[in-house]
Amino acid sequence: MESVDRIAAQAIAEKCFGIQASAEELPSERDRNFLLTARDSDKFVLKIANANEQREVIEAQNAMLVYLEERVSFCPRVVPALSGDEIVVVDDHLVRVLSYLPGKPLATVGNQSVELLHDLGKKLGQLSRALVGFDHPGAHRAFHWDLAEGERVVERYGAQIKADWLRELVRRHKADGFDHLRELRRSVVHGDANDYNVVVQGNEVVGLIDFGDIVYSYTVGDLAIAVAYVVLGKSDPYDAAKPLIEGYREEFPLNKDEVDALWPLVRLRLCMSICIAAHQQQQQPENKYLSISQRLIEETLPRLFNS
Repeated sequence: MESVDRIAAQAIAEKCFGIQASAEELPSERDRNFLLTARDSDKFVLKIANANEQREVIEAQNAMLVYLEERVSFCPRVVPALSGDEIVVVDDHLVRVLSYLPGKPLATVGNQSVELLHDLGKKLGQLSRALVGFDHPGAHRAFHWDLAEGERVVERYGAQIKADWLRELVRRHKADGFDHLRELRRSVVHGDANDYNVVVQGNEVVGLIDFGDIVYSYTVGDLAIAVAYVVLGKSDPYDAAKPLIEGYREEFPLNKDEVDALWPLVRLRLCMSICIAAHQQQQQPENKYLSISQRLIEETLPRLFNS
């Protein structure tokens, strides 16, 4: 719905959800998201799905949020429409509203304390423990951000990386092989616990947002993805990740295979990000969101290979 502006978003919110609010567009890779601020200062997020998104995937996201509402304290809740439906169709697009979680993205915190990263680990561990009991058909899908698809992503898009040295580094990771990952424990995961999807207040993680990458994949993947973004720009990435990993393992113990696979998965996630960004930037050169983490990834990835 490229034609939807904030005025149209406000009209959809009022007509379909009974929310009278001002709207402000939020950045997004695939969907159109608007922050709604109601007259009583309550806030919500209006989400308009990409035209290519399957309804079953949106239903899986909502089902996960409803499931988690009674099990963890830091995820958005689904706000039903006036009709009682969790998803409405507007001009052939799937539209829904979620509650807004106040705070600021972890990415904007200059000095990420040990306490904050430890709390992030604990929250992600609680999430993994809760999701062991959850499943949905919509999460069983082929998805380019799935860590289990990493080998194919690197193979498909690696040649599109412009910098020779970076292309060689990604190829080096591919040469390490991925066979050791295939026996890992699997479950439905959030799939994108990057530092812009983690909401914090002080030294506490108060929110995990954007469930658009939900997928049935490696259980340890949520931890690996969080580590991948926490270590960006750090002079000693392995040391920087310690409190995060320790906090996670306090809530959700890892088995030996997962411990062995964690850092290869961290490197794989960053390699995938480089490859996918190279491909997407060719298609959407005007979309600055697609390159938001690339400079730091290019700075950090060599440290992960050379340590």
